[in-house]
Amino acid sequence: MRTVFLGTSDFAAAVLERLAAGPHRPELVITRPDRPSGRGRRLTAPPVAQLANRLGLAVAQPQQVNDPETLQAIGRAEVGERAEVGERAEVGELVVVVCAFGALIKEPLLSAYPLLNIHPSLLPRWRGAAPIERALMAGDAETGVSIMRLTAGLDSGPVCLAAPEPISPQDTYGSLAPRLAQLGGELLVRVLDGSGRGEPPAFTEQDETRVTYAEKIAPQDRVLDPVHPARQLERVVRALHPHIGARLTLEDGTTLGVRRVQALPGDSRHLSAGALADVDGRLLYGTSEGALELLEVLPPGGRAMEAASYLRGHELPGA
Repeated sequence: MRTVFLGTSDFAAAVLERLAAGPHRPELVITRPDRPSGRGRRLTAPPVAQLANRLGLAVAQPQQVNDPETLQAIGRAEVGERAEVGERAEVGELVVVVCAFGALIKEPLLSAYPLLNIHPSLLPRWRGAAPIERALMAGDAETGVSIMRLTAGLDSGPVCLAAPEPISPQDTYGSLAPRLAQLGGELLVRVLDGSGRGEPPAFTEQDETRVTYAEKIAPQDRVLDPVHPARQLERVVRALHPHIGARLTLEDGTTLGVRRVQALPGDSRHLSAGALADVDGRLLYGTSEGALELLEVLPPGGRAMEAASYLRGHELPGA
């Protein structure tokens, strides 16, 4: 199968690497424009662009993916340019693969070619922008990957292939996302292999009665609110590590980044909710139910450090 790949993030880059390693190597990779990044705000190419360049793939970075120029670029990627630009490709000629692109795809591109989307959840659970994070936050025992037809709705298109992936109690975003990306790449290749053999995938509509939404991670989602139990806050830390990061607000109004924690459900040590204390050399944070032991923290303007190092160099509020 001839393919064009649309993606942006690290997750999408991992899927692209699997796709490019086989017979469905993309004719063209489309990704987002370079953006300022880091403390120096240097212009940086997205992960997909960096990987595509290393692999020697053609790359386009349009300002707007729905501009006519994007459709024309995809048209030029077809076999021998047999189809007129804007016409729907024949089944088996060209498939557009979409994975974590980060922008809404609209008409006419939406209907011009068969579009397959790799979504890291077992749809219809966790439609939306942050399915991996929300599955971890909710304490789900498993998640997975769905290969679906992209439609105008929010991840509402029919699914042709899906597979589960268990979530361990120790999983973070950093450990779970690579496994899902690997699974997504394998499922995608299976679908494309079948299409290449003249066996187009059979799609099944999603059950709308089972829909849940994975809203984008907002600033308030990062804050460890002590009104919640310690176990719930532990899941938040795992869900946001290492790409976003959780934080808590100290009694003096300053914030402290939190990278690794352990919930102590039956061990509050008489800490009030929101109190941060040194208890026998352990950095504990009181919650409404149990305590949260902070194992690795990130002070403002500093570097990540173990809790013991933080206690040696910082005076706790109220101490």
